[in-house]
Amino acid sequence: MPIAAENRELSPYTGWTRAHWERSADQLLLAVRPYASPGRGLINLPGARPSWSGPRSDGLEGYARTWLLAALRVAGAGGEDPHGHLDRYAEGLAAGTRQPVPTGQLDPAYPDAWPLTTHVPQAIVESASVALGLRLTRPWLWDKLDDRTRRRTVDWLLPALGPSPVDNNWWLFGLTVAGFLQDAGIETDRAAATIERALARVDQWYLGDGWYSDGPHRSFDHYNGWALHFYPVLHAHLGENQELLDRYGPRLHAQLAAHARMFGADGAPMPYGRSLTYRFAAAAAPWLGALTGHTPLTPGATRRLASGSLKYFLDRPPGRGATDAAGLLTLGWHGPYPPVIQHYSGPASPYWAAKGYLGLLLPSEHPVWTAVEEPLPAETEDATVTLGQPGLLVQSTAGDGLVRLHNHGSNNHVGGGADEDPCYSRFAYSTGTGPTARGVPDNHFGLMSQGESTTRGPATPLGSGPGWAASLSEPRPGPPGVRIVSVTLAHGRAELRAHLVIGAAPGTPVRQTGWATTPGRTGQLHPVHGYSAEVRRLPAGSTLFGPGSELLALDGTTGATPSLFVALASLTARPDPGPVHALADVQVTGDTVRITWRDGTACRLVLDPASPTVRTEDE
Repeated sequence: MPIAAENRELSPYTGWTRAHWERSADQLLLAVRPYASPGRGLINLPGARPSWSGPRSDGLEGYARTWLLAALRVAGAGGEDPHGHLDRYAEGLAAGTRQPVPTGQLDPAYPDAWPLTTHVPQAIVESASVALGLRLTRPWLWDKLDDRTRRRTVDWLLPALGPSPVDNNWWLFGLTVAGFLQDAGIETDRAAATIERALARVDQWYLGDGWYSDGPHRSFDHYNGWALHFYPVLHAHLGENQELLDRYGPRLHAQLAAHARMFGADGAPMPYGRSLTYRFAAAAAPWLGALTGHTPLTPGATRRLASGSLKYFLDRPPGRGATDAAGLLTLGWHGPYPPVIQHYSGPASPYWAAKGYLGLLLPSEHPVWTAVEEPLPAETEDATVTLGQPGLLVQSTAGDGLVRLHNHGSNNHVGGGADEDPCYSRFAYSTGTGPTARGVPDNHFGLMSQGESTTRGPATPLGSGPGWAASLSEPRPGPPGVRIVSVTLAHGRAELRAHLVIGAAPGTPVRQTGWATTPGRTGQLHPVHGYSAEVRRLPAGSTLFGPGSELLALDGTTGATPSLFVALASLTARPDPGPVHALADVQVTGDTVRITWRDGTACRLVLDPASPTVRTEDE
């Protein structure tokens, strides 16, 4: 997507400036115009299967999510609208609410009608984008609408003020609708009650250090930033509610220190969790921190992170980036990639990426646009950072700019199971690899039966500390009573992976797999204890990064319970890396593992099967 000339003095890392953000927003908005319904109430995008909510709901999604982008674009320009975005969306608002219908299916008799939020739950999600866009552009659109259109719009929005039909971040959609109605002086008591109820619910999922679970399960991913922080903090900011900002702003501040570490030097956000097709929406939280002053990031670091992420997806040839030849965002990552798309996603779902344009609300003279870009954490030094609340370990190497995320606490938002989501269930993710969608799972440890591996099952954190994290899981489907204690220690580019299998019958086969790599990335895996000496290379199929990945695998069998398995692994983008076994000296005695890293740093890892517990001790 060609946008504008680069400015390497102001933006030495990306070359991108505010002009790139404004022009790319306009290009995305102009590209969807040919797909609007006759009255512009729906935007029916082509090329992908409909979501489970039906094509009319998908058309509403096309309107609502691109409308949010248009609202950020126009509000950020102080109402200037040279492309006439507001007039088109005002026309669509009038047409969509004129005679809503109780179905998500299309009907030629009602080509523009929106589905009712009382009948199509997905419409509640989209009502938040409609309302937020109206709140942002109120002086230029809402205040100029005729009374009939405003009344119909309010009637369509009001049901969203009821309790959420889904017990996760959906509670915040009603909050967002309520915030707009409060500002507009409509049903203010009912709106206030909705806001209080929504905040009380999501507060139950706040664990500390900036981390929310997305619902009552241990589900930690980008929804923490682009939903659970995004809506309460932005609502407080737009409503100038200092009490709420004082409550939720510090949580955002705490989150951003970790969030900034999950972007590779190439701008890639960490591909883990669901809804990855929202792509650069991952930049929303850093922008929000700058907008509200609740951020540990400098202005130059904020723009470098956000611009790097936007450029990562848009500055690529059509079909190999986020957009196709028509300039439309696709369902995928680099081009279309169905394996990571959820059933609730339709052709217009990727336009929730609009949240990544939140920075346009900051005026052009703000330091976030005028300061010189500063490097990302992944570019400055090798680091391993433990995130205790979600049970995650972030490992980055400055030499190649790769970031790895070791997962010892985040699970599928509907719990684990035999069909668990590969975007949650892997032991490790990176900004340059996997996960595999079918066939051999990458970064996995499981029991083997008839050539198939057990799934991991939900991970329960067992503890963490400097450079390490541990978890307990029960493989599925597996023999009753089998538990696996798993630990990752990271240092530089090296990873020590230890698994203590408890309760398995002697002679049970096990398998450890490594990184699923495509050209430009090298995965390494070395047996230390419990495995046979052979390291097998297996085809792993497609990933987000290409159609033909491969991975390394180790095989072993359990002895008398418990059985300990230890391996060294590495992922790097550097050419011709040295052997991974040279990165550490590892000695195993009983349930104790002594590790001396190449730089002389040493520690002792103790896995206690009786509790089970894990601890590390410096040596």
